[in-house]
Amino acid sequence: MADESLSIGDVINLLRDDFPDVSVSKIRFLEAQGLITPGRSASGYRLFGSAEVKRLRYILGLQRDHFLPLKVIKSKLTLWERGEDNTDDGESPEVDSDGDPISRQDLLRRSGLTLDQLEELQSHNLVVAEAGSENRVFPAWALPAAIEARHLFALGFEARHLRQVRLAAEREAEMLRQLLLPGLSSIQAEVRERARQSLSDGADAVSVLHRVILGSELRSLLEE
Repeated sequence: MADESLSIGDVINLLRDDFPDVSVSKIRFLEAQGLITPGRSASGYRLFGSAEVKRLRYILGLQRDHFLPLKVIKSKLTLWERGEDNTDDGESPEVDSDGDPISRQDLLRRSGLTLDQLEELQSHNLVVAEAGSENRVFPAWALPAAIEARHLFALGFEARHLRQVRLAAEREAEMLRQLLLPGLSSIQAEVRERARQSLSDGADAVSVLHRVILGSELRSLLEE
C-alpha cells in the first residue's frame, strides 16, 4: 500500500467486512474529534496511508468490541502508539459487541457511582433499567452513560441539570426518525438497509454538529 494513497472511499471498502457500520460521516467524526489525522491532496481530499488505516481499524475495534467512550479511546491510543496497549487487561470498563445487559451491582462497581447517584439518574430517565428486571439489570449503554455522569457529578452537576442532555437527545432522535421513517418501514429489504445506514450516518453528523455548535457557544461565553 503506497503511503497516503487511499481515498476515504477506498478506506471504507477496506474496512467494511470487519466494520459494516463504517461510513464517510463516521470517519469524518473521528477526524473532528482528533482521533485520526489523514493527509490531504492538493485539491483538499482526504488521503490515508497504511499507518492511518491501521490506527482507524484499532479505534473502530475498540468501539465495536469494548464500547469505550472517546476520551478513553484517546488515552488508549497513546498507549497503543507506544506499544503498551492494555485493552485486554480487564481494567477498563467494557461492554461486549452484542451489548449484553449489565447487573446493577456491576454497573455501580464499574462506573464508580453510589447507589444514591444511580437512583438519582434513574429518576430523571438518564439511566433506565431493563423492563421486567425489577431494577436489577440495565442495558449495555447504561455503563458509559453512568461513567460520564460520574465525571459530571464530580464537577458539581446534579442529575436534574443533566436532564437537558436527555431531552436534547430525544429531540434529535425524533428528528432523524421522522425523516427516515418511510425507508425504515419499507417492505423492501434494500431500502430498509439504506435507511438504517442513513440513520447511523445522520446520528454521527448530528453529533459532530452538536459538538461544533456547543464549542462555539462556549467560546462566546468565555469571551463575554
